[in-house]
Amino acid sequence: MIETRAPRIAIVGAGPAGIRAAATLVDAGLHPVVIDEGHSAGGQIYRRPPAGFTRTPEQLYGPEATKARALHVLFDKLAEEGRLTHCTRSSVIATHKDRLHVLGEGGVQVISYDRLILATGASDRVAPVPGWQSAGVYSLGAAQIALKAQGVALGRRIVLIGSGPLLTLVGAQLVKAGADVAAVLDTSSWRQQLQAFWQLASRPVVALRGLVLRARLGDRYHAGVTLERIEANTSGVAALRWRDAGGRERLTPCDMIGMGWHLRAETHLADLTGCAFIYDEQWRQWLPKTDEMGRAGNGVYLAGDGVRLLGADGAEIAGRLAAVACLSDLGRPAPPVSADLRKLARLERFARGLACAFPWPDEMVRALPDDAIVCRCENVSAKAVRESADFGGGEANRMKSLSRVGMGRCQGRYCQLAAVELVAAQAGCAPDAVGRFRGQAPVRPAPIAAFLRDG
Repeated sequence: MIETRAPRIAIVGAGPAGIRAAATLVDAGLHPVVIDEGHSAGGQIYRRPPAGFTRTPEQLYGPEATKARALHVLFDKLAEEGRLTHCTRSSVIATHKDRLHVLGEGGVQVISYDRLILATGASDRVAPVPGWQSAGVYSLGAAQIALKAQGVALGRRIVLIGSGPLLTLVGAQLVKAGADVAAVLDTSSWRQQLQAFWQLASRPVVALRGLVLRARLGDRYHAGVTLERIEANTSGVAALRWRDAGGRERLTPCDMIGMGWHLRAETHLADLTGCAFIYDEQWRQWLPKTDEMGRAGNGVYLAGDGVRLLGADGAEIAGRLAAVACLSDLGRPAPPVSADLRKLARLERFARGLACAFPWPDEMVRALPDDAIVCRCENVSAKAVRESADFGGGEANRMKSLSRVGMGRCQGRYCQLAAVELVAAQAGCAPDAVGRFRGQAPVRPAPIAAFLRDG
């Protein structure tokens, strides 16, 4: 009798998408390996605080507390019962020929797989503002993580800048926690936000919840602003210069600035596994190409914000769909998906509405003065990026080689989108013609010692 080996399925990411994918596979009798950088499952959106933390889920997650708790309980139960393997505090830094190179506390180990589900999520999408390299400037996500994980605000007097739901959410969370939030400055105008009304109305409860959070900000919130410069001294951030919607100059003293323009998909691993990419004009970024179930080819499936920026609810559905696609491709029974596909279509309409209401500030980026820093890791100026377009012909990777933009610790996560806008403007072409940086390993910083082994 020939014994058939059970397929080895690896899931990268234990946020809403990864958790739902794992649960679907477990229900089908499989034993997936889930690899995640956190100490416990939940992802960034439902990040869990350390043991002994006194704030309740309701305080941490607000109206999403029930969903967060349900996902935590579900995953923990599956892990405790030994129905999946959870690799905590582990980061996939490379992938090659159906093998994942995973950096954990014990060094680098290699995990082989037959099928791979990438649920890598997203990170803050930031745009450079003159002076943003100063100490005391953080992403909105960093401010939120500090509040969730440690219950602290990152400054005594805070200004938040950018656009999108996270701007309002973090502002309201900080205000509720008692932080001194001096201003919440949105580069999107009221007119832009109203233009997306019908798309946002596809999820009326969520849209109303956002308006309630906006109301809590009161006169701290300003729409349609123009960001001019972050002033700093030897201690770090000192103030923000900006103009309101009427063009009036404003100066707001502060010692911390949080910034973010919605999200950017985390796609480095998708690139290394050979996924195709398409440029999404509305989101102004390159996204992996998949079918409606998340299939990307070669036994790789994508789910969550790493492929479609649909938020936590969309990530759960996408995780389940990716697992169903995996089961179907393995010839195993799989649950029906028609209801999930309909829900995903509705979430897609809402997400497109968000992209319309809170757009990427391409004009602001293209107007950066030459002395503004674009790449904080390598201290590359806007002038250097523009000159690289003149010498390199306006191609992303030539620009990277000539100017060193994107060669630092973040590998272009924070500077690539802005650099592409600058090059496109200089070369007189569209951003998609400039292209994108090629992914390369390691996708996260890794110590040399992690690769050294006895013998």
